[in-house]
Amino acid sequence: MAAFARTLTSSLVLLVLFLSLTEAKEILVGGKENAWKIPSSESDSLNKWAENSRFRIGDSLVWKYDGSKDSVLQVTQEAYGSCNTSEPIAEYKDGNTKVKLDKSGPHYFISGAKGHCEQGQKVVIVVLSQRHNRFTGISPAPSPAEIEGPAVAPTSSADGLKASFLITLAVLALGLF
Repeated sequence: MAAFARTLTSSLVLLVLFLSLTEAKEILVGGKENAWKIPSSESDSLNKWAENSRFRIGDSLVWKYDGSKDSVLQVTQEAYGSCNTSEPIAEYKDGNTKVKLDKSGPHYFISGAKGHCEQGQKVVIVVLSQRHNRFTGISPAPSPAEIEGPAVAPTSSADGLKASFLITLAVLALGLF
């Protein structure tokens, strides 16, 4: 009976972890409203925020900003590096922009307001591969020269706390403690 309980517990823990790690999320860019602005310092850069966040296929990025004064442009790596606003992949001006991340790898975003990108209002979002999410827990990191942006940082403590809570709840529900 004890072996069965351990097997059941292990299976439930794996299931809960899998489900909590694969659910798509809406992520507010910068972690707060009106974060889409010229940074006051390098430590205030949105790339610093992005380095400390995990992005997965299916997640959506949400920007909250004054659409009458600014916009969000999704651009190529080259346009990101040179702050070229002339031929964006996509342009958003509504002040409440939502972009679904539909593929792994780097995604480049710059401000469409004149001079803002040159002053640091831009961000690279690196989306984890499906292989990372489902099987190995390891994904090859693109070189900095390839993305000119942040490395992917470990999962935030909030995700870890959520997973721990769900595991504890499942174990307590089974009466195994």
